[in-house]
Amino acid sequence: MIAREIGSGRPLVALHGFGVDHRIMLPLAEWIGDAPWRLVLLDLPWAESAARGATVSSTREVAHGVLAEIDDHLGDEPFAVIGNSYGAMLARHVAHERRPRVRGLATLAGVFRPAHHERSVPERTVVHVESPVLDAAGDAREAFEEISVIQDAASFAAFQRYVLPGLRGADTTVMDRIAADYAIDGVPEERYPEPFTAPTLHVFGRQDDVVGYEDGLALREHYPRGSFVVLDGAGHNVHLEQPDVTGALFREWLARMDR
Repeated sequence: MIAREIGSGRPLVALHGFGVDHRIMLPLAEWIGDAPWRLVLLDLPWAESAARGATVSSTREVAHGVLAEIDDHLGDEPFAVIGNSYGAMLARHVAHERRPRVRGLATLAGVFRPAHHERSVPERTVVHVESPVLDAAGDAREAFEEISVIQDAASFAAFQRYVLPGLRGADTTVMDRIAADYAIDGVPEERYPEPFTAPTLHVFGRQDDVVGYEDGLALREHYPRGSFVVLDGAGHNVHLEQPDVTGALFREWLARMDR
């Protein structure tokens, strides 16, 4: 499940969202720059590089496989973990299950309530549209319009580079099996109620109608070293629609862990 490893230094495990692959997390490598961290990118079972022969049928099995992969790859080495969307749910699970070894946790547009009907989400709102960009998007237009709230050239270029390859390569049969049993047993913050005291970062899109932000903010007391940031002009692809601000927050989180 290890897709790529970029850089050198302390390991930062990155877990992508549902239906995409590790490429959606590649902007992190640019944001790390010359900081003493190496990015360990995993591909989850539906990803093109991992789907062949995948037999998992629940998120519990995915979570077990992620923990096993981290343990096998890193041994006893301390690490940080960051997750996007579905990957954020897994990242929180990893951080609590391996708490003594975890330097920090970050989530980007994270799933905090697995059941869609239980999520507190805003109404669908598109903040900015550039019609020529949509007109030129071809067969990627529908997928881009469905998820994006900033529909301009920069956002579409990021979508093409980081999101679309994973969408097109995903094994929908594997995804359907996992979607039918989507939740991890127990909310990590409830299973391990003692406050998580390592530095954390939780970034949300104000216009994210997929997972929202209220459910994540409700857990802020569990993370006394946590920064919780809701960015206007961003939806579920918050780190692609607001890359400069998200990158600055990410680098500040790295600095807090370094200190």
